[in-house]
Amino acid sequence: MGHRNRRDKHHCWMIPPHKVTENQQQEEDDLIKPQKLINPVLASLQLRALHQELLFCCRQGVLPRKKPELQRVLEHKRREQLKKRELALYPPSDLETKLRSRQQRIQRHELEERRRTEGLKNVPEFVRVRQTLKRIPNSSQVLSENTGK
Repeated sequence: MGHRNRRDKHHCWMIPPHKVTENQQQEEDDLIKPQKLINPVLASLQLRALHQELLFCCRQGVLPRKKPELQRVLEHKRREQLKKRELALYPPSDLETKLRSRQQRIQRHELEERRRTEGLKNVPEFVRVRQTLKRIPNSSQVLSENTGK
């Protein structure tokens, strides 16, 4: 009998299988079942590619901000010098020479305009007004030129 009591005790703590009735099944069908949210990083191909590239760079030890600022500046200067040397080896094309000459003309014109405006700032106001009036033709002069008198 002692053996039988052990089975009974063992059986008491076990949970009986859950019986689903038709009413409970209908209630479960009516409920909205939770779904896993979409991860925007994994959904976007660009972000996924960027993430893979960052992981690869991290493994290789080539992250953009790992180098000290001085080293980055020196490398930038070296690259610029190499570009200048390569450009010096080849003669400039016609388009480049035209663009340079045009740029120099524009710079000269802007410099002259600045000098002119600085010069006008020092001139008294009545002189500036008189100069603008000289540029405007009188209505009598315009009429005589149009009529041929």
